[in-house]
Amino acid sequence: MKKIAIVTGASGGMGQVFVRELAKETLDEIWIIGRSEQRLLALKNEFGERIIPVCKDLTKNEDILSFSDLLKKQNPSVMWLVNNAGIARMAPSKEFSYSEIEQTIDLNCKAPAVLINICIPFMEKGAKILNISSASAFQPVPFINLYAATKAFERSYSRALNAELKSCGITVTAVCPSWVDTDMLSKEINGKKVRFPGIAAPERVVEKALKDAKKGRDMSICSLYVKCQHLNVKLLPQRLTMKIWLHGIKKYF
Repeated sequence: MKKIAIVTGASGGMGQVFVRELAKETLDEIWIIGRSEQRLLALKNEFGERIIPVCKDLTKNEDILSFSDLLKKQNPSVMWLVNNAGIARMAPSKEFSYSEIEQTIDLNCKAPAVLINICIPFMEKGAKILNISSASAFQPVPFINLYAATKAFERSYSRALNAELKSCGITVTAVCPSWVDTDMLSKEINGKKVRFPGIAAPERVVEKALKDAKKGRDMSICSLYVKCQHLNVKLLPQRLTMKIWLHGIKKYF
């Protein structure tokens, strides 16, 4: 039975870094999921024949079901599942369309939960699931409210599922970075350059996430900045935390 890793959102940002790092593991194949066939094929060209491009849109039920059919047909041992695909936008909530709200929830919440349930029957002791959450999951965050709420779901879901699957020897880790230096970040809002305190390179986040998963941790925090955030939201009232956040971003809106 071939041993594989599955990485969603593999065609950009942290997804590419996860592919690069997992290519160092003892795996027969790495299945990379994304919407851009061209980008997926570029990764295959870079990392070789072990890379298996799977062009799917995880906001579409038919694409998720067809992926389930692919797993049943191939019957591999899934050693790593990295739910990295996601949507983020910093903006007033009133600006979000119905379609954008639906797609954000579908990709950030529904897709990881469904993919996990699809993959668990193909996992054995030692398998690992990483769900890319965020430090924004620690507290309510105005102006990235929708994104932060979906990441709170991922964090809570991951930690609870880790407790459920511990007896099976499967680890579930919520990866909770702060700002990560990828193309997902809006570098400018309303003509003003955005400052991102504590911004981290994707390589640093990914390396720490893989190490924490191997140690069986249910949450991965990659920097002192995020550790301080995590501590602050435990000590400070959430209303005060939101007030401090709003003071810092008011110049952009």
